[in-house]
Amino acid sequence: MAAIDRVGRNLYAFVVHKFAIGVFGASGYAGRELCELVARHPGARLAFATANDRQGAHARFGGEDVTFVAAEDARLGDAQLVFSALPHGASARWVGAAHDAGAKVVDLSADLRPGNGYGSGAEDFASAMAHAPYGLTEHARAMVRGAEIVANPGCYPTVTLLALLPLVERGLVAPGATITVNAASGVTGAGMTPKRELMFAEVADDFRPYAIGNSHRHLAEMRAMLTSLGSDADLIFTPHLLPVARGILATITVPLAEPLVDVLAPWTEHYAGEPFIEVSATIPSLKDVVHRNVVRITATMAEGVRAPTVIVVAAIDNLMKGAAGQALQNANLLLGLEETMGLPV
Repeated sequence: MAAIDRVGRNLYAFVVHKFAIGVFGASGYAGRELCELVARHPGARLAFATANDRQGAHARFGGEDVTFVAAEDARLGDAQLVFSALPHGASARWVGAAHDAGAKVVDLSADLRPGNGYGSGAEDFASAMAHAPYGLTEHARAMVRGAEIVANPGCYPTVTLLALLPLVERGLVAPGATITVNAASGVTGAGMTPKRELMFAEVADDFRPYAIGNSHRHLAEMRAMLTSLGSDADLIFTPHLLPVARGILATITVPLAEPLVDVLAPWTEHYAGEPFIEVSATIPSLKDVVHRNVVRITATMAEGVRAPTVIVVAAIDNLMKGAAGQALQNANLLLGLEETMGLPV
């Protein structure tokens, strides 16, 4: 009976004493996803949700009614951890304010990511990581656990880097290679700002690239990460807009130093035991990953080419593993919780 009473008291304490979580930028796609995840998290509760353009408006997350407040009115002292899903360039100020108030912070903007204000060399990457670890969780788990602030990766870098890491870290990429990434995303990846080219009538029944010429803003953090691992590969990245709400599918062509005998072995070995990495012999599709915090990866050797080349295909939900889900994965580590807690797999 005493043992049962102790279990009951521990369970009661866990349920009652949940971590208080604040969300800046709660009305955007990633912010709303964060609020929903926090509201359903067994070890967390929503302390505040800011949305300056919707101040005073109401929303419902996890069955609970929430009133949006202005960022200036957020009770920072009430939160033990804060997510910032504010626009790039506007986030760093509030990350600093939340941290000064005693909260740990996960920043979903590009403001603190490597390559964005820290340059792109290996020393610059190290400086960025010391200030705020780049939260590609499966790669930086140990650094995230001991951090105060985490820079959450972008959606395109998440799918691209997780697909490339097993090859790069094993020295399997050909010296001086050009890695080509063609990735297609749902329209939520472009945010909620009204734009004609993102209207339903403009997107439906169409498929098109954008930011051609290797000019996408996510290239900076991808290059910074690869450089930090000693890679001298060039990266050509072309994003495309899919006529769907969410999801990213990336097809990546990688010249190799030598052929792969077991083509999936680099990924199955590198990600053994990882709860959010799925290595598959079949080609992934968006239906395999939407509303899940996973990346699904396959690879095959290219035929009919003179140099050994592998084609890697990877898929994620851009709002989950590419944004809010990975942010919560990092937050769980910052708070000393089970990494998988509250995350849909």
